[in-house]
Amino acid sequence: MTVLETERMVLRPPQAEDFEFLRPFAMSDRARFVGGGADKDEGHAWRILAILAGHWSLRGYGVFAMVERESGATLGSIGPWFPAGWPEQELSWTVWSTVAEGKGFAFEAVSRVRTHVFDDLGWPTAVSYIDPENTRSIALAERLGAVLDADAPRPDEADLVYRHRRAA
Repeated sequence: MTVLETERMVLRPPQAEDFEFLRPFAMSDRARFVGGGADKDEGHAWRILAILAGHWSLRGYGVFAMVERESGATLGSIGPWFPAGWPEQELSWTVWSTVAEGKGFAFEAVSRVRTHVFDDLGWPTAVSYIDPENTRSIALAERLGAVLDADAPRPDEADLVYRHRRAA
């Protein structure tokens, strides 16, 4: 399986040890935009990790766990996502750790993974489906240069669609 690197992180497929980092996030209100939430339990959090890990087996690629080199902590998940029922291939991101917020980790990781999906996986484009209330993700998409595509199909009609294009 593919492993990518950035200046501050190793991006690798999800592993069982990531559960200790995912669990508190998935069971918090911070996860409300990605199917988690304060009403969820540990079993739900485990199933999220299993889905992330299983995508690799089914598609041959998937989201990467963002592991900070300095601390060894898993900060979130970033990467290519295309489950059944998705109208287009998605470049997704979720920052699990509040410690990682606002420090450019997601920008750094998504920038590296976006190069991977275009250059290595051969995607001509990618989208990010974002809840309109998820202002942090909208800001990241715009910082990455993604543009709002109001005409794009989406798995949830309420979501915004931000389109990423290969850098010139």
